[in-house]
Amino acid sequence: MSTLDPGQIAFRLVELRSEHRDLDAAIAALAAQTDCDELRLKRMKKRKLAVKDQIAWLENRLIPDLDA
Repeated sequence: MSTLDPGQIAFRLVELRSEHRDLDAAIAALAAQTDCDELRLKRMKKRKLAVKDQIAWLENRLIPDLDA
């Protein structure tokens, strides 16, 4: 991903934020069920954390390095 320009990074951030919101809604809906599939819920939560990490990494790429 080192060759991505800021526009590509911003576009990817929009996609990841949308996926994060969708996962959040799906996790809430699944957790509200009485016969919740715990393994599926755990996998969804793990994916949500991975997406959050990707978002943070890309946001840091948009911030220019400044020598103090």
